[in-house]
Amino acid sequence: MANSIETLLKSKQTVFNMTDLAFLWQIRNRDTLKSKIYYLIKKKKLIRIHQGIFVLDNNYNKFELAGKLKNPSYISLETILAKENIIFQYSSNISSVSNLSRHYNIDNIKYTYRKIKDSILLNQTGIIYKNNYAIADKERAFLDMLYLNSDYYFDNLENIDWNKCQEMVKIYQSKKLNNLIQKYAGQK
Repeated sequence: MANSIETLLKSKQTVFNMTDLAFLWQIRNRDTLKSKIYYLIKKKKLIRIHQGIFVLDNNYNKFELAGKLKNPSYISLETILAKENIIFQYSSNISSVSNLSRHYNIDNIKYTYRKIKDSILLNQTGIIYKNNYAIADKERAFLDMLYLNSDYYFDNLENIDWNKCQEMVKIYQSKKLNNLIQKYAGQK
């Protein structure tokens, strides 16, 4: 048991799904994996926080959980816009984009996924990978928001790189979004 937990601690992950556990513990048999997980939960060494998702304790990375709850997805929209001071409304909720719209409530945090086309979702432009999750840069989050809600109000657009937005807008293949970016860029 100690080796199993040590292996998880050494992995630098804080959130694990069944595939992660099978890989880290090198277990191929699904029944053996389930038995080991059940045993560790019973011994309070592993916590099940959602179906098929586990943590070692309550100090897990919330962004990492967002990436595990819905895959493929990346953190974007209000979460990034607030973090980058583009909007001033603070929320502990985590907003992401994915191929399906979903909502989850875990440990008093609402995880929201908004549907976006696969061609946009799977395009890596403006996506940063860190600490076992994917996150949009501020320009990508700005474009995602405008794509999903063209009437959205932004508090502060001073730090937006308009050249980067004008390059990145191509991945959305939207004439309306392209026109909005031209309008916003012209107002700077």
